[in-house]
Amino acid sequence: EKYEIYTIIQDMAQKGAGILVVSSEMEELMGICDRIVVMSEGRVTGCLDKNEFVQSVIMKKALEGGAEH
Repeated sequence: EKYEIYTIIQDMAQKGAGILVVSSEMEELMGICDRIVVMSEGRVTGCLDKNEFVQSVIMKKALEGGAEH
């Protein structure tokens, strides 16, 4: 089922659609997203482009507890 959803997402993105994916599965996000916005305690703690995706960096930003950057 997830593969079918990923295929639909990729098809829509290729047609120019903007797609918002919300997930706590980091590997899933790193695989299908062009950009990851990290939030903690209701605040944005980081925004990473695909070439910046590193699990340790994403986790650090997720644990920053809403500190402003």
